[in-house]
Order: sequence, then structure tokens, then C-alpha cells
Amino acid sequence: MQGVMRGYIRGVDALNYRVGRVAMYGIFLLMGILLWSSVSKTFFLPTLWTLEMAQFVMVGYYILGGPYSIQMGSNVRMDLLYGDWSVRRKAWFDLLTVCFLIFYLCVLIYGAVSSTAYSLGYWKSEPFSFLLGVVTGGEEIGTLERSSSVWRPYLWPIKLLMIFGFCLMLMQCISELFKDVLRLKGEDI
Repeated sequence: MQGVMRGYIRGVDALNYRVGRVAMYGIFLLMGILLWSSVSKTFFLPTLWTLEMAQFVMVGYYILGGPYSIQMGSNVRMDLLYGDWSVRRKAWFDLLTVCFLIFYLCVLIYGAVSSTAYSLGYWKSEPFSFLLGVVTGGEEIGTLERSSSVWRPYLWPIKLLMIFGFCLMLMQCISELFKDVLRLKGEDI
């Protein structure tokens, strides 16, 4: 069992490390879009797409960078008590809190799947089977949801990115859970 946990930890950490390192450069894309927005408003006609596109890039940057942040331990912690605890006590506390985070991420994934199914034109009560049908070619996509702005982009790509990011974060949280279990058994990770 410990070999399976170690293999899972290695695989998920490697995947999230690579995705996080690529997502890290999204800040430059965001800066470029906002720079173009400023230049176009000052010297040319203002562009309609820049602010909404900047929001979409920021969502991707944030959602895809989250698992990398958890892996690197750079998330915010209340260090008032935690900093003085032993490694074993920290592992127990992290084990408890990561279980709450896993539950929360499952709720987020369910909501993201429902919202993505809605954005693809499905209004019934089984979004998971609908999306599985879309992937396998069995379901037909209805009226695609668009933003209410003047630019009116389709919303399903950013919602699909959110599902992917939440799944990566869930996988990383399970990896952290396994790391805590191994720490409690007294093993190095």
C-alpha cells in the first residue's frame, strides 16, 4: 500500500509541478492583454474583448496554479500555533484539514460540472452523464451559453478549464493526504 501511495505522490506531484510551471507564465499573458487594453484606449479605439479576456486568463492562472501552490506549501497558514508543533502533530492537523478541503473540492467539482453542462445547453438533472455523452459522441450539444457582455464569448472553455483545475487540485490534496499518512507512520517523503 505504501508503494502505491508513493507512486501516486510522485505522479501527481510531477504533473502538478509541470502544469504549475506553465501556468506561472500566464501572468505575462495577462500583463500583455492589460497593456494592450491601455494602449488601445489611449491611442486607438477601445477594444471590447480585453478586460473580459484578462478575467479569463486570471481564472486560468489562479485555478491551474492552485495545485502547484499547495504542493510547494506556499498557501497561507495561521502560523501562531502551527509553527511550534512537532512534525507528527502537524501531520495530524494537516490530515484533518485536508479532508475538509477534499470535501469542499468535491462540491466545487459537482458545481463546475453542472455549470459546464448548462453552458453547453443541457438543462436537465444529470450533468455527469450528459458530459460523458458529449465526450463519447452520444449526446447532442444544445444552445451554447455566451457572456452577457458586448463581446459575447462562449463560456464553456473557461468552465471546462475550471473542472480540469479543480480535479488537479483534488488530486494534489489526495497526494498531501498520503504524505501526511506516511509522515504519521514515521517515513520520509
